[in-house]
Amino acid sequence: MARAPGRGGLAPAGLWRRMPPAVFPPLFGLIGLGLAWRRAEGRFALPEGWAAAAAEMLLGAAGLLFAFALVAWAAKPLRRPGVLAEELRILPGQAGVMAMSLSLMLMAAVLAPHAPGPARGILVAGLAMHLLLAGLLAAVLAALPAEARRPGPVFHLAFVGPIIGGLAAAPLGLAGLGAVLLWASAVAAVLVWALSAAGLARRPVPPPLRPLLAIHLAPASVLGSVALLQGEDGLAGVLGWLSAAILAVLAARLRWLVAAGFSPLWGAFTFPLAATAGFWLALGGAWTTPGGLVLVAATLAIPPIVLRVLRGWADGTLAARTNAATA
Repeated sequence: MARAPGRGGLAPAGLWRRMPPAVFPPLFGLIGLGLAWRRAEGRFALPEGWAAAAAEMLLGAAGLLFAFALVAWAAKPLRRPGVLAEELRILPGQAGVMAMSLSLMLMAAVLAPHAPGPARGILVAGLAMHLLLAGLLAAVLAALPAEARRPGPVFHLAFVGPIIGGLAAAPLGLAGLGAVLLWASAVAAVLVWALSAAGLARRPVPPPLRPLLAIHLAPASVLGSVALLQGEDGLAGVLGWLSAAILAVLAARLRWLVAAGFSPLWGAFTFPLAATAGFWLALGGAWTTPGGLVLVAATLAIPPIVLRVLRGWADGTLAARTNAATA
């Protein structure tokens, strides 16, 4: 029987047996970019309906790509359930698997204006999936050496990630759920920021892992967007300035962040950038122009990253570069 390389040696060849979860962070960002363009409608002197049409076309394409990737990845645990724990032992797998369930919740926000019923079902399914995956990650981390459990930006995806559900909760008439997600996620975000800062003070980040630091921007922006939806305008204003401060630090250290050159971990840049653009456009007023500038930057940066990562999936190099588990 034909064999294909996999973790721990050779593994049986077969469709999607080593599908890399690293495809999900850039797809997560692509969906976020579509939602940011939806926010741009009416904010600028664009032809009527242009921003909305661009947003819906982008969201449609991103949704189809995500659905295909989700089916492809699901083939792995269906073949061998233990593969999931293996994915969660390494950073690219942790980021990818968490971005997968977050993308499912984000699709509920995409569908909310068009199909509220299905959107509610997707929101519940995505939130349940994410909580299960976060619990499994905690169990996997508990069994790893202390060095491998060091808090970092990926913890935001796992333990602050449920806030993504808040983007759909209020529009779907689930304001109570949105409030719970907002305040619980805010506490989790503060803890992860604090623990990560303490870790950075003790040990520098190796160049290949530096792009993951961009994830620290996402909680401020998403929490701010959900705060607006929940009517917490004061909190949203504070989070606007916090997101601006984090983005300014990241921009100032951009050359340092990308010193190792392009890698699949550049997917970590995509959603935080899109989420910040959408949040600032939602704030409006003095935030509109900066939000538009970030939206332009996100539009120029995210599609090339998505294409490079998808190309790596297609030619088989992405699985090897991210040490994806084999079913």
